[in-house]
Amino acid sequence: MTTLRLILGDQLSPSISALEECDPAKDVILMCEVWDEATYVKHHKKKIAFLFSAMRHFARDLTENGYQLDYVKLDDPENSGSLQAEVSRALKRHAIERIVVTFPGEYRLLEEFLRWESLFNLPVEIRPDTRFLCSPDGFANWARGRKQLRMEYFYREMRKHYSVLIEGDQPVGGQWNYDAENRKPPSSGLSIPDPASFAPDDITKEVLKLVAERFADHFGDLEPFAFAVTREDALRVLGRFIAQRLPHFGDYQDAMIEGEPWMFHSHISFYLNSGLLHPMECIKAAERAWHEGRAPLNAVEGFTRQILGWREYIRGIYWLKMPDYGQTNFLEAKHDLPAFYWTANTQMNCLRQCVLETRANAYAHHIQRLMVLGNFALLAGIEPKQVNEWFLIVYADAYEWVELPNVSGMILYADGGLLASKPYAAGGAYINKMSNYCKSCRFKVSKKNGADACPFNYLYWDFLARNRDKLQDNPRIAMMYRSYDRMSEQKHQAIADDARRFFKTL
Repeated sequence: MTTLRLILGDQLSPSISALEECDPAKDVILMCEVWDEATYVKHHKKKIAFLFSAMRHFARDLTENGYQLDYVKLDDPENSGSLQAEVSRALKRHAIERIVVTFPGEYRLLEEFLRWESLFNLPVEIRPDTRFLCSPDGFANWARGRKQLRMEYFYREMRKHYSVLIEGDQPVGGQWNYDAENRKPPSSGLSIPDPASFAPDDITKEVLKLVAERFADHFGDLEPFAFAVTREDALRVLGRFIAQRLPHFGDYQDAMIEGEPWMFHSHISFYLNSGLLHPMECIKAAERAWHEGRAPLNAVEGFTRQILGWREYIRGIYWLKMPDYGQTNFLEAKHDLPAFYWTANTQMNCLRQCVLETRANAYAHHIQRLMVLGNFALLAGIEPKQVNEWFLIVYADAYEWVELPNVSGMILYADGGLLASKPYAAGGAYINKMSNYCKSCRFKVSKKNGADACPFNYLYWDFLARNRDKLQDNPRIAMMYRSYDRMSEQKHQAIADDARRFFKTL
């Protein structure tokens, strides 16, 4: 039986389930760069270039290993522009008897795949994505009957199941979670290693030219381009992180420094989410570093929690709650996304820095995303669909399965507390503590009200006041409402006036 095996741009792994039992003599592997996938949102130019280059390098490797590749480039004059139409064209080019795909990362693609059997009158096999460590069914089984779906308890089960940082049935060091030790503010004199970077080869140069011509109106800087685009180079990024950054990752994972977008983070989410790295090989590399005394436990546990805990948990929430999850708006937020999320034209230095770095790198680390860019969107009441679209566009590691729960659940509290136990709202004091952004800001973080006050300060209290009916019964923020109630009416009015004035400037 001749099989058409479709590989998507985020499935660039030689062990992907769609390739299992592939017969190189008969089966055809289809990969295609299509306009619809590059533009259903206007992805960052660097994101498109990364994926197209990684796809072409992966296709080259498959060809060199004897597989039959049917690869359709974006500028192929016969390219139809859509995934479904390219499958249809491939069926006409080859005598295909069935189609095999790996479970996709986005609900809209799964819906499309489920239509193909009747559309093409061929059997279509959708195989599990074994690159993840918990299947959607496995997560649903864990979630069944629970009143609260908290990541911490899921993470502990995953640690036990995979025997990661475990002695017997207990965590090494006696604690499951060292997050309390991972919140050091940036200190002076930190020596931050340069990130791994790779000069574009001929394949990547061809892609960069294509993207510059075809996607000129998309957000973001295309060059300089230094991402890894092969598995070999992605492994080098992982190796450099373990050797150079992991020892300090735990201490400073929440820290932000102007002009230092990469900090001590791993920068492997691009490669994990596109298939160039496997999550367990990353976890085991960090665990070995701890066993060998090359990295402290708080750093290794924190890194493990991001992959084995948070990443798997987020994917589980996505598939458990889709398609309705994309429509959630618990706080009824309705403001439009401010233009400065694209232009960086704002006097708030923290936001300006994060947008500029996002535009340059198609990357920002998790505290920049959550506590600066996300925190502002929460406090300002930005409509969730617009925030979700922005995050999906601008980050090279963003796919809907990972972006939507992080934004709607963790950042915006749009799911009403399904994912997070409280809104992650904060005033300017948090940003001042964890960064040096405030030193170069036109606003004064020490001022609470008035034209010179940090907008985060009064927007925080205005957010609580606006959403009191929905939030006041949450025990984790009850103390903040008691603090608000102790303020004078004059103070309440000043908060409301400052917020109203600020919103007019947007």
